[in-house]
Amino acid sequence: MSIISRSLALFLVLQLSGCAFGWLKTTKKGENTGDWTVTQFYEAGKSDLENKDYKGAIAFFIALEARYPYGRYAQQAQLEVAYAHYKEGDQDAAIIAINRFIKLHPNHPNIDYAYYLKGLSSFNDEKGIPGYIMKYWIDQKMSERDPKASRESFESFKELITRYPESKYRSDAIKRMNYLVNTVAMGEIYVARYYMKRRAYVAAINRAQFTLNEYPQTPATAHALDIMVDAYDELGMNDMRDDVKRVIEKTFSNNQESSDLVTSNSGSWWKFW
Repeated sequence: MSIISRSLALFLVLQLSGCAFGWLKTTKKGENTGDWTVTQFYEAGKSDLENKDYKGAIAFFIALEARYPYGRYAQQAQLEVAYAHYKEGDQDAAIIAINRFIKLHPNHPNIDYAYYLKGLSSFNDEKGIPGYIMKYWIDQKMSERDPKASRESFESFKELITRYPESKYRSDAIKRMNYLVNTVAMGEIYVARYYMKRRAYVAAINRAQFTLNEYPQTPATAHALDIMVDAYDELGMNDMRDDVKRVIEKTFSNNQESSDLVTSNSGSWWKFW
């Protein structure tokens, strides 16, 4: 058995064991599902989704695929399983389910949605925290985290808009991609500020300069320049400090703000425009 086959088998075993082997034992309101039609399974799963019973929905959709493994309902059930895992907050399970769907149905009419959902599964915008808090605390929340998940999410959205430029999810994907780039850029600012607190001023300058080079035209640019001014001032390098101040005055004259759209010519991981 190939590695892929073993992985798929393990995935199915884990899924089925979690719902007591699905169609063999699943009941709803005391009714045995042994003679259910494919639409009954699907409607039961959708009902549980709407009621936010994600484990129940997953059980019904897996049972559907086990009983009726062919046809559009089985394919849609696979997507619904991925979505339920995403809503449940199980990122790893969602991505496993999505990757399986993409591999099995690369030409599916909703394949663009699969890539979009994959991006969402890695995307974290501090759900449950009001937007105004994120605006002022992003550098102490999202930016403190390992950027790996942000980059994985970005790559999924990037693949979506590259493969399917006419997708209805394109616009939202691009917005999220810019948000992710800004978040990673602010992560560099967080590190630079850490160096400033430790009085490692040269390291802070280097990190700020890296941010300017890698993530120009993001909101992090202004923060990077401010850090450089403070660091040069602490080092007594007044000429360098004043040079940076002039850059700030020229760049942000008349309260001009940096653009949220990343349009650099660098070869960074996020670059594709």
